[in-house]
Amino acid sequence: QVQLVESGGGLVQAGGSLRLSCAGSGRTFSSNAMGWFRQAPGKEREFVAAISWSGVSTNYADSVKGRFTISRDNAKNTVYLQMSSLKPEDTAVYYCAARTARTRSTLPHEYDYWGQGTQVTVSS
Repeated sequence: QVQLVESGGGLVQAGGSLRLSCAGSGRTFSSNAMGWFRQAPGKEREFVAAISWSGVSTNYADSVKGRFTISRDNAKNTVYLQMSSLKPEDTAVYYCAARTARTRSTLPHEYDYWGQGTQVTVSS
């Protein structure tokens, strides 16, 4: 059974930091692009960050650029999202996703595997 399991969410004050982790099981994702998305109440799921299979290439939503960093450890089958300078508008459920392709994408429908999500709440 292929699974992606996120962890590291929680409640943090504005200006604080959190590190999300996404561990894969059931298959290796070392040859696959992976991404992070988020969904706030009443809003559509939106792209946050993506990373290529090698980890060399990354891209970010404008709203998080310079504050968030995506990385991966293929030996651990894990992808991370380091979030700094958090704002109340970053509050959402954060989802990890994996493609069967090597190249990055900002589009949710181009991802084949999804985690269950982890809640991030930023208080003002």
